Amino acid sequence: MTLVKWALLATLIFSSSPKDIWGFYGHRKINHLAVFTLPQEMIGFYKDNIEFITEEAVGPDKRRYASRFEGIRHYMDLDKWGEAPFPDLPRNWLDALCHYTSFHLINAKGDSVLLDPLSQFDKPEKVKGYRGFFARNLLPQYYEDEWTIAPDSLQLYFQLPKGQFTLARAEDRLSPHGVLPYNLVRMQKRLSDYFKEGDVYKILRTSADFGHYIADAHVPLHTTENYNGQLTDQVGIHAFWETRLVELFSEKEYDFFVGGAEYIRDPEAYYWNIVLESHSYVDDVLKGEKNLSQTFPADKQYCMVERGATIMPLECEEYARAFHDLMDGMVEARMRSAIKAIGDAWYTAWVDAGKPVMSGMMTRDVVKNAEEEETEKAYQEGKIIGREHQN
Repeated sequence: MTLVKWALLATLIFSSSPKDIWGFYGHRKINHLAVFTLPQEMIGFYKDNIEFITEEAVGPDKRRYASRFEGIRHYMDLDKWGEAPFPDLPRNWLDALCHYTSFHLINAKGDSVLLDPLSQFDKPEKVKGYRGFFARNLLPQYYEDEWTIAPDSLQLYFQLPKGQFTLARAEDRLSPHGVLPYNLVRMQKRLSDYFKEGDVYKILRTSADFGHYIADAHVPLHTTENYNGQLTDQVGIHAFWETRLVELFSEKEYDFFVGGAEYIRDPEAYYWNIVLESHSYVDDVLKGEKNLSQTFPADKQYCMVERGATIMPLECEEYARAFHDLMDGMVEARMRSAIKAIGDAWYTAWVDAGKPVMSGMMTRDVVKNAEEEETEKAYQEGKIIGREHQN
């Protein structure tokens, strides 16, 4: 990385807020446009609340660091789990947790012994009774700081010397690397439940959040450990692809007519296909920008750009155009797909709820009262999700 680039990036990082660094333009636009994919029975309700759906599209990013359970919903480091199409990575949430949870067995002296189910079974989740055992005893602890279990309770599934250990601590090795596709399946059910309840605020809040996560799933760099080029000397590429290109070219050059929303028959397969397709573009994004940065004049890659009341370093328009052309329509295609997928998700949740009459729902200003604030706080901290992961 050139000295000039390091200086510009340092200025950007230390003089700007997170909003300035990542931008919210794309998320807001995608949620906004998704409203217009909905059928007549739904569109009136969503259009009446389109300002909320649009503005709250960035809610998950605003609370990303409020809880350790929020950030992992936005991404999944697929390359951590082998090579595409990742056949050993279970598509079901509970199966995946069973597969990638190990145990630290503690004896009376405090010594620890590692028990990794994968060292004994190819697919622990397929061992008779183990999945149910996991769901009953460990899954309810998901949002706790520490998972503990009586060692002897593992005796039925693993050959352990009885009475030798006094405690077992479970280690979730899956979640720290992201849970994006699993979160999408969970959100699908959550939104349908709120349609059944007819709770206007929860429908709107969940629709907005759901749209954000679906949009994230369409970004290639949300599916790799090298999410911001930090492993390849390309720091800043995430915002370059996801924000700078969108802000510069989407308004005048992209076609956002994507057709009407359609029913999702298999949400698990649908969302995994989105994430896997995004991952298939990772090399194109990273290698493309790397090669471009090495051939494009270094002094024309970053410019000081006025953003509101501040001036900050961003990719020059000429450099951005070169990268955009190199992507050959990828950014527009992923944006279009995100808009359609969000519409599909909202529509599917409504259908699964029995197609409730939207015009009959009580309307009110979408302002949190004390009870809603309490619920929102609990949601952010992961305290009200619990066993919904048992799908």
